[in-house]
Amino acid sequence: MNIQRKYSLPNCTLLLEGLSDVTRAAQFQEMRPELSILVNAECYLSGYNQPLTGGREFFESLVRAVSGYAQEFLSSVPNPQAHNQESELVEFQKVDGNRHRLIIHSEGASEGFESHSNNSKRPPIEIDLNTVQLFDLVEAVDQFFADSQTLPELSLELQPVTRRYGGASPALIRQAVPAAVGVSTLAVAAIAFNLIPPPQIRPPQPKPDEQTSSTTKSITPPVSAAATPIVAVTPTPTPTANAKPAVKDLEALLNTVPEITDPSQLRALNRQVYNQVHPAWTNRSGLQQDLIYRLGVAADGAIVGYKAVNKEANLGVGQTPLPNLLYNPANRAPISNEPIAQFRVVFTTQGVLEVSPWRGYASTPEVVGAKITDSNIVKGLNQKLYSTVRQTWSGTPTFTRDLKYRVAVNKDGVIADYEPLNQVAFDYFRETPLPKMFNAIYGSNVAAPNDKEPLAHFQVIFKPSGKLEVTPWQGYQ
Repeated sequence: MNIQRKYSLPNCTLLLEGLSDVTRAAQFQEMRPELSILVNAECYLSGYNQPLTGGREFFESLVRAVSGYAQEFLSSVPNPQAHNQESELVEFQKVDGNRHRLIIHSEGASEGFESHSNNSKRPPIEIDLNTVQLFDLVEAVDQFFADSQTLPELSLELQPVTRRYGGASPALIRQAVPAAVGVSTLAVAAIAFNLIPPPQIRPPQPKPDEQTSSTTKSITPPVSAAATPIVAVTPTPTPTANAKPAVKDLEALLNTVPEITDPSQLRALNRQVYNQVHPAWTNRSGLQQDLIYRLGVAADGAIVGYKAVNKEANLGVGQTPLPNLLYNPANRAPISNEPIAQFRVVFTTQGVLEVSPWRGYASTPEVVGAKITDSNIVKGLNQKLYSTVRQTWSGTPTFTRDLKYRVAVNKDGVIADYEPLNQVAFDYFRETPLPKMFNAIYGSNVAAPNDKEPLAHFQVIFKPSGKLEVTPWQGYQ
């Protein structure tokens, strides 16, 4: 299984891709799979279009250099670990009080970055970071060390700086600590000023025949482009020392929780998934192939995991909003044994988003919630809805096919829900008054429908000729 882990801050994102060690995978069948073999590491920095990329050696060197330089910056005491260009791929140099130069010597080279060397043999990359970018990078490293299911044998060994060499004042401490709120960042700050003993962030557990060291190098097997599609997982954006990412591997999760199969509930969740993904997919150009994913969705619509279905989706996940849409445990209770629905999501080369239940509908879905069924009341509400929409629909239509919607109103004729029924209705919904009517009441075009009271449902058709049709709802076709 090819696994992806992402650690995100506003100015920096670390993206790790790798595999589970099959000899150790059996014990993790009911939890997030352990990423124990690192295949590729990418570091995205704000202001730069291209990521820094490399393998295991690059990532380990980056971790050591970031931690060493953070200690040096906070303590004003030189730390050789941050500048060891003889044996390290990554080093830091201080430019001034607010600029820090990140230098990558060879293995982590990436296109798109400036080089300041005359060495014709893979010159080093030099990137200047401001202090905010630096501490976001440090915090991303903190998130990695807080994740016990990613490279668990990789540990960070920090050594305290002797107090008599420190040149930091209490004012500097007050300035630095608010910027250094992560697990290892706070440890670095404390060690730099000799305030606490060096912590054991993640004690290494070497085998008897292994040497104890700050990092353990493993052989990275080759991975073809057609490897098993990735399962993306996003930890809590700002974890504490006790915080653990709550999102599980999609395959393992589906094997341990019930699956939502009720057609009516799937229909409602299908809308919620579309309403999350559609506005977030902002860049719809450049796809050479359709990207197809399998999504796991909780009963409240939270996207709890996804898996690429085709090779193109595995390679192009960065062109989709899915990594940013995974639920945040900080804003929602962790996923435990909740039922999960599965959906097929396709990002097409034409820029059209397609969302449908993974296994389809076992039967024709129905509208969820209590309904107004009295024929006289329904007839009156039908006429009221027609008059309201007719009065607010103006302008010359640009669409060439009927726009079909299901519209629900309460006993007073106030719109409570609306749902596009065909693709053209999705594409041209702004040419109808429905989103404005809905937004005026609920403050959002994609707010959850009002299901607290009985509703009357109607099919509303906007025709290219300008004609409007409103008829009682007969059910999904």
